[in-house]
Amino acid sequence: MKNIGIIIITILLFSSCSGTKMKDEKQVYVLNNHSVVLTDAQIKSANIITGKIEKRSICSTIKLNGKIDVPPQNLVSVSMPLGGYLKSTNLLPGMHIKKGEVIATLEDQQYIQLQQEYLSAKAKLTFLEGEYNRQKELNKSKASSDKIYQQTDMDFKTQRIAMSALAEKLKLININPETLSENNLSRSVNLYSSIDGFVSKVNVNIGKYVTPSDVLFELINPTDIHLNLQVFEKDLDKLNIGQKLLAYNNSEPYKKHPCEIILISQDLSADRTADVHCHFEDYDKSLFPGMYMNADIEIKNDSISSINEEALVNFEGKDYVFVRTDVNHFELVEVTKGISQNNFTAISSSNLRNISFTNIVIKGAYSLLMQQKNKSNVEE
Repeated sequence: MKNIGIIIITILLFSSCSGTKMKDEKQVYVLNNHSVVLTDAQIKSANIITGKIEKRSICSTIKLNGKIDVPPQNLVSVSMPLGGYLKSTNLLPGMHIKKGEVIATLEDQQYIQLQQEYLSAKAKLTFLEGEYNRQKELNKSKASSDKIYQQTDMDFKTQRIAMSALAEKLKLININPETLSENNLSRSVNLYSSIDGFVSKVNVNIGKYVTPSDVLFELINPTDIHLNLQVFEKDLDKLNIGQKLLAYNNSEPYKKHPCEIILISQDLSADRTADVHCHFEDYDKSLFPGMYMNADIEIKNDSISSINEEALVNFEGKDYVFVRTDVNHFELVEVTKGISQNNFTAISSSNLRNISFTNIVIKGAYSLLMQQKNKSNVEE
């Protein structure tokens, strides 16, 4: 009986060893729904390589939209300080103009009256200046009383003030008082462009009378147009003054316009957005105020836990990595994908206890997934 027992045990051991050898060569042991064990030969055959989760700087892109705007100093409203009738103009919206170019001519009888008053004041000032100098000499020798001298001095200074005021009024309507004489009085005056740019609006027509408060034309200097972007509150802390971005419009998405952030508003609107003003690095004549634009801003995220993209596997709409828990033991762990750059993807998971020291399968992960899910082979 003793010998029979020994023989039975020997047969069982042999059978066990034989079965184990066959499984080492052909089978995968599945411990549970999320774990898999491979033999050394299978690991080598599947070219399984593990690595660590790395801390990397990965850039993400924020997509924004807005429109081209003009700063107040580059938007000029042209008015006539004294009013008048529009005699002529050749301006049309969109027309380019140069600084100093005549953009309109107006006429009115008050222009003639103003010139007359100035020349009369100038002539009277010459007379009063002579009288002042005469009384000054007489007063030195006491041939004239102090009262007469003081009265003459006051009249002379008052007239000089009146003449200066009239000269400034003439300058408002672009008449040079230095060259004005009784021989060149004019009933019309010219309006000149104060900037290089183009015409945005024309609000008048020939023959119309305009008041000082009327805006005849609106001119734009496009060399300093800027991009006004709408940024949600959650993204504001990711932006900085001087940060670069690329802007483009829907009609030409391939044409990128480099910009730089110059101002970030601290005031939030009702929809929780703030204005971010950006300066175009190169002026492009195809860009106009009011044009809607899109923008891409790259945000640098420092020290993010990331892994090679080959380590990630997707199954039934979820993302996973294989963690090597032992020499031949691998466990499937669900993770959350983040931003990707240069073949690396940021990941996070509450299931990874010490994410910095975890051995992750970075090559051959899909081979493991296929074997781990192929339970029918295991059962057979």
